[in-house]
Amino acid sequence: MNHPGEVEGIAVGVDADGENIPAVVVSARSEFLPIVVTNDQARAIQLAVSGEPFERPLTHDLLVEMVTEFGGAVDRVRIDDVADGTFYAKIDAERYKQGQSRQFVFDARPSDAIALAVRIDCPIEVSDVVLDEAGQPPERFDLGPTDDTGDDPTEEPDEFDDFDGFGGER
Repeated sequence: MNHPGEVEGIAVGVDADGENIPAVVVSARSEFLPIVVTNDQARAIQLAVSGEPFERPLTHDLLVEMVTEFGGAVDRVRIDDVADGTFYAKIDAERYKQGQSRQFVFDARPSDAIALAVRIDCPIEVSDVVLDEAGQPPERFDLGPTDDTGDDPTEEPDEFDDFDGFGGER
């Protein structure tokens, strides 16, 4: 079963070597799912969540524009599997041509799927399989500022949460 998900923000954890690592935190089924991402991916998601305009289109903005111009639409993104600490996602899309709809499913990294979803406000879904393995109680997280204050989500916050072992991306 899939559950509606929502991006709560970007958090920073500490890996086994003491290095800061960003994670996008998705809430679903009353749990938080931290997905480790790169600094660039964290920034791309944070810019979209906060609605900050960017001087030139970022990769995800360009992809949305191209899909739309070619008559397509992203219907939803799904974080649907986790294996050996790696999360897997799908993007469900459709294209209309001569009044006919054609459905597509694309394999994606969760960070790319989430970056698209927050730009076009499409649903994010998380499977029970993923939440059962990697879901965490919300009280484990101090997300810090996630609004439009301009804070850099890749900078060191006052507090850290340990994300080591919660999974990365494919």
